[in-house]
Amino acid sequence: MNKTEFIDAVSAKAGLSKADGKKAVDAMVETILSEMEKGEKISILGFGSFTVVEKSARKGVNPRTKEVIEIPARKVIKFKPGAELVSSVS
Repeated sequence: MNKTEFIDAVSAKAGLSKADGKKAVDAMVETILSEMEKGEKISILGFGSFTVVEKSARKGVNPRTKEVIEIPARKVIKFKPGAELVSSVS
């Protein structure tokens, strides 16, 4: 499912026009992105939670050349699915 199909499905389930469904989906994505930029945790009951995790710098190996390289510290986003989401897929 791509974004357009997702917007169509949300619009149909919520009884919204496609324009209003697009606004709702865009607002949700923008809100999640802005909170992630701040480093905040987002929990959506029944769906899951998004968190920002700091990964420290470490050494790695280039598999092609076997050269040891330094991997810089970075931030990554983790998603932990909620119990309802996990049980609906199983």
